[in-house]
Amino acid sequence: MNVAHQGAASRLRSLPTRLINQTALLADRATEQALAGTGSRRYHYAVLTTLDEGGAGSQAELGRRTGIDRSDIVAVLNDLVARGLVERAADPDDRRRNIVNLADPGREHLRELDRRLDLAQQDLLAALSAAERRTLVTLLGRVLDDHATRPAGK
Repeated sequence: MNVAHQGAASRLRSLPTRLINQTALLADRATEQALAGTGSRRYHYAVLTTLDEGGAGSQAELGRRTGIDRSDIVAVLNDLVARGLVERAADPDDRRRNIVNLADPGREHLRELDRRLDLAQQDLLAALSAAERRTLVTLLGRVLDDHATRPAGK
């Protein structure tokens, strides 16, 4: 844990919102360091892994599946296309829509990103056992899922 947390008041150390925020800062730093030198960022990874697991999709669909705003998804896809990591083509059923596929170089690049990010997870969560890590992921997923299904403003 960081030094600031170790000296924090007990009330601060007991606030999940603060603990999550402080951990998120460490996680962001770990992710940025893991992706450094790859030419990729979080949004690139999100698109590549979504295509790998869920298959091809339209630009709008990829924006929804990744949670990337439609104003950002086009720029992310333009970058990935320029690098030869994904392929974009007109949808044969609707020429107004583009379909995006993961290219073979994108699969290879994704394997490298996965390797780097796996190491970052291990380093970030080094204080936890494998079982504790699985539990943490499950609990954080439940919190996110709960908030995703709540009506807006609740």
